[in-house]
Amino acid sequence: MMKLSRWWRILVWLVLAVLVLCAGTYAYLQQAKFGALPQGARLDAARNSPNHGGEGFRNLVETPIRTTDSGFVANIWSMMWDSNERLKPIAPIPAVKRDLRALDRAEDLVVWLGHSSYFIQIGGKRILIDPVFSTDAAPAPYLNAAFSGSTPYTAEDIPDIDYLLISHDHWDHLDHPSALALRERVRHVVTGLGVGANFERWGYLPERIHEADWNAVLKLDEGLSIHVLPARHFSGRLLLRNQTLWVAYALVTPQRRMFFSGDSGYGPHFLDIGKQFGGFDFAALDAGQYDPRWAHVHMFPEQAAQAAEDLGTKVLVPGHAGRFKLAAHDWDEPFERLMKASQGRGYRLLTPPIGEIVRLGDATQTFASWWRPARP
Repeated sequence: MMKLSRWWRILVWLVLAVLVLCAGTYAYLQQAKFGALPQGARLDAARNSPNHGGEGFRNLVETPIRTTDSGFVANIWSMMWDSNERLKPIAPIPAVKRDLRALDRAEDLVVWLGHSSYFIQIGGKRILIDPVFSTDAAPAPYLNAAFSGSTPYTAEDIPDIDYLLISHDHWDHLDHPSALALRERVRHVVTGLGVGANFERWGYLPERIHEADWNAVLKLDEGLSIHVLPARHFSGRLLLRNQTLWVAYALVTPQRRMFFSGDSGYGPHFLDIGKQFGGFDFAALDAGQYDPRWAHVHMFPEQAAQAAEDLGTKVLVPGHAGRFKLAAHDWDEPFERLMKASQGRGYRLLTPPIGEIVRLGDATQTFASWWRPARP
């Protein structure tokens, strides 16, 4: 009888431990940084989209996320513990820091802030795309830490912003601390269907949040059109996927046409967009964090080179590289492979270091291979 009683006590303690763990996990997941799913009118707009399949949004072409037999857990394990010794640079990234507040608003320019974050001036407007000023792009510290030296800017270094553009809700593109720090200095937020629920939870006024479907055009200021365009990817801040829409952007003024892919695998949408706009003056394309295990949702460098030609861009700048480790390739491989793949193409490849200014009116501007000093 005493032996049975002891096992019952052990069982009770195990059940209590599981309940406490579940309660703690639930409480942790209620934190504001996890955002919010669309509800009410936002959910209705999402479900009424022709790009919504009932269970969630879908790509224009069939896009399985996993393209090998490795499972989700194996992929996460590889991202965290891959044995490749060149996943990160051996020295701090040689980034620069310019006084963005002192820039002449009349000059059209782009400042790559690392990974997929960009500060843009076009048509007298100041725009931020996917700003991540945190040193971690993950739900918890140390899961996806930025490379040393790759975060020279903070939100406080950014001037007042006319438009904050978010391509999708993944942690390396939609950063809760950055969104909070910028809240009082952003006139408009533009994003895909459903993503605005995050900003409303984080204290942004609903009238400042503009959600849009693929191929929508927003003209909130004279002289600037913001085109929300298709990408080939997926969404979700937790395990529930594709409840919000992933997008690319074209920024068009009477003088310029610019394209930003967000996260996207290669697909026929690039050629369609290039034909629709008659080419671009500038394109920033997803060219890093590729892997044969998820070959359809990020571009390999050679695919980015082809996408640049499909778009008919005059200038290509690589993105989705240089700050975070998400794939098993060498940290600097995207730049080396894209340089090789761009030879003989009909565009200029520019590889600015993080923080440097790309002046759209300067057709002679070039940049050195800044990543090579940080190689072993």
